Amino acid sequence: MNYLIGDIGNTSIKICKLNKKFKIIKSFLFDTKDKYLLSRFKKKANKMLKGNINKKILFSSVVPKVYLKLKKVLKLRKFRPYEIKEFNLKTLMNFKIKNYNQLGSDRIANAFGVIEKLKSNYVIIDFGTATTFDIIKRNNVYDGGIIAPGIKSSIENLSSSTALLPMFKLDKYPSNYGKNTKEALTSGFFWGYQGLINNILSKIIKKNGKNCKIVLTGGYSYLFEKRLYKKAKIEKDITMQGIIKIYRNFPQKLSVQ
Repeated sequence: MNYLIGDIGNTSIKICKLNKKFKIIKSFLFDTKDKYLLSRFKKKANKMLKGNINKKILFSSVVPKVYLKLKKVLKLRKFRPYEIKEFNLKTLMNFKIKNYNQLGSDRIANAFGVIEKLKSNYVIIDFGTATTFDIIKRNNVYDGGIIAPGIKSSIENLSSSTALLPMFKLDKYPSNYGKNTKEALTSGFFWGYQGLINNILSKIIKKNGKNCKIVLTGGYSYLFEKRLYKKAKIEKDITMQGIIKIYRNFPQKLSVQ
């Protein structure tokens, strides 16, 4: 039997087909803001749902309206979609925060992505629509986090808010400050975010001790992996791995809230 899981983010949607050992064997990508999203999703549904697929599909979603639309499509095909926050995840992780309901499902999934490795404290940095930092401690404790502006959204906002500053791609480390506008923007954004990330990390590590492992995920991870003051490791599928771990505990240990 195969399984389906999905992650619905503000920018993109990723649906993964898993084999019987819960290994990813196929991925399907969609643009969350695509005005033809629903029709594209319906067209790919035949491939996604082909074969012996478990009727229960587990999603992490931070875009409720989109999740409800996809859920409707899947239910019409006799599948039963669930969102991870429908389950009592507090039985698996201690969330030491003021308002669990405000915590994004993507960040919860990321936390579960390291749940079996917790011999150390972890800081997960996710370069998504926002740049998030999540602190996961030994004994499965989610201790809180930080939300900073996302790189891509900041670039787009600056370009759309100014008359003469162009759009540009942040795709390589600048060796110098700028000699033209694009180079100046590249240096400013890269060095600015490098400083932001290192400063936040230093404060987190000062509070939690030096025995913290740093995990990077999201689109810009590769740019910063070797540019942080503390060793970091990229885990590009950590969100999906977290959803898989929740799925494997469902329904035996998890109940609908």
